[in-house]
Amino acid sequence: MSFTQKILVAMGAGIVVGAIFSIVGAPLAPVSAVLIDGVLDAVGRIFVVLLQMIVVPLVLVSVVCGVASLGDLRTLGRVGLKSVGLFLLTTAVALVIALTLARVVSPGAGFELAGDVAYESQPPPALTDVFVNMFPANPIRALADGQMLQIIVFALLLGFAINLSGEAGRRVGAVFSDLNEVVMKLVTIVIRTAPVGVFALVATTFAAQGLDLFRPLAGYAIVLVLGLLLHVSLAYTLILRFARLSPIGFLTKMRAVLMFAFSTASSGATLPLTLATVRKRLGVGDSVASFSVPLGATINMDGTAIMLGVATVFIGNVYGIDLSFGDYLAVVLTATLASIGTAAVPSAGLIMIALVLGQVGLPVEGIALIIGIDRLLDMLRTAVNVCGDGAVACFVAQSEGVLDRATFDDPAAALDTVARPATAGAAQ
Repeated sequence: MSFTQKILVAMGAGIVVGAIFSIVGAPLAPVSAVLIDGVLDAVGRIFVVLLQMIVVPLVLVSVVCGVASLGDLRTLGRVGLKSVGLFLLTTAVALVIALTLARVVSPGAGFELAGDVAYESQPPPALTDVFVNMFPANPIRALADGQMLQIIVFALLLGFAINLSGEAGRRVGAVFSDLNEVVMKLVTIVIRTAPVGVFALVATTFAAQGLDLFRPLAGYAIVLVLGLLLHVSLAYTLILRFARLSPIGFLTKMRAVLMFAFSTASSGATLPLTLATVRKRLGVGDSVASFSVPLGATINMDGTAIMLGVATVFIGNVYGIDLSFGDYLAVVLTATLASIGTAAVPSAGLIMIALVLGQVGLPVEGIALIIGIDRLLDMLRTAVNVCGDGAVACFVAQSEGVLDRATFDDPAAALDTVARPATAGAAQ
C-alpha cells in the first residue's frame, strides 16, 4: 500500500472505531477505558511527541542550510518578501470570504443559550509583543521552548553569518549540510509510523467527541467548512494559475499531506511531510522550500483566520450584538496580525480569538460555545493551512526560477515514496 492509502485506511478505521465507542457508550465503557483512554490515547500522544521532537531541529537546520546556500543575500530578500506578502494577502482574503459568508448566512441568529456559558481564556499577547517576541533574547531557550518564530529568526541570522564568513562559513555550512541529511533520515523514520499514530488520534477524537456535536452548531460548522473550501478553490487556485501551474496536479501530490494535517490538526506536526512533499514531489528548490515552508507553518494560518471571522459573527449573533463595518474592518486587520502569532498546534486559534473578540467588544465567554466542535473543525483548518504553505512555496519557486517543472508535471512524482524503506531518502 502507498503512504496515502495507509493514511486513508488509518483515518477510516479510526473514525469507525471511535464512532462505535461513542454510539454504544456505557456497555463498552470498561473496554473504552483500557483501549481508547489507555492504549490509543498513549499511542496518539507518543506520536505527537515524536513529531514535536523533530520539528525544532528540522526547522533550524533547514533554514540555516537554505539561507547559507543562497549565495546572494538579495535572493533571500526577494524570497522573504514574496512569501510573507503572499501569506498575509491570503490571510486577508480568507477573512473577507469568512466574514462575507457569515454575514449572508448569519450563523447563530436565534440561538438560545442553555444555562451559563463560561470560558477562562488565556490573555492574548499585545500586537506589538507579537513582533517583539519574534527576536530571541536567548536562542538556546527558544530552541528548548519550541518558539518557532524566534528559531526562524535565529536561523536566518546564523545563515546570513555563514554566508558572509568566507572559508570558515563554508566549513560550518558543510556541517549543517551533513546535519540536514541526518535530520531528514530521522524525519523519514518518524513519518513511517504515521498510519499507527493517525489511527490512534482519530479514534480517540471521535470516541470522545462523537458525531452529534455538529447538530446544535450546524450553521457555524457549515459556514466555516464552506469558507475553507472556497478559499482553497479560489485563492490557492489563482496563486497557482498565476504561476502557470496546475491546481489539480498540485492537490494530487499534496493529498497525503492534507490527510496527515487533517489527522494531526497541527501545521507544525505536519511540517516534515510538507517539506518533503514540496521538495520531492512538487520540485521546489531547497533555497525556497527550506525558508518558505517552515515560515508558512508558523505564520500562514488561513484556516485559523477563517475560523476567527466566522466565530466572531457567530458569537455576535448569539449574544445579539450587531457588528458595524468598522468592526468588520477591525476583525480583518486584527485577525491578520493575530494569525502570525498563532502557534502551529491543535486548537491554538481558541486562544487568539480572544484578541479578536476584545477588539470588537464581544464577550470572550462566547468561545465556550464553539469548543465542543472545534477539534473536528480544526482538522479541516489545518489541512487548508498546509495547502497554502505548499501553494505559496510553488509560486515563489516558480518566480525565482528554482521550480523543477519536470518534477511538478511528472505524474510519477505523485507516487507515495516518502515512507517506503526502499526510498527512505525521498524525504530529503
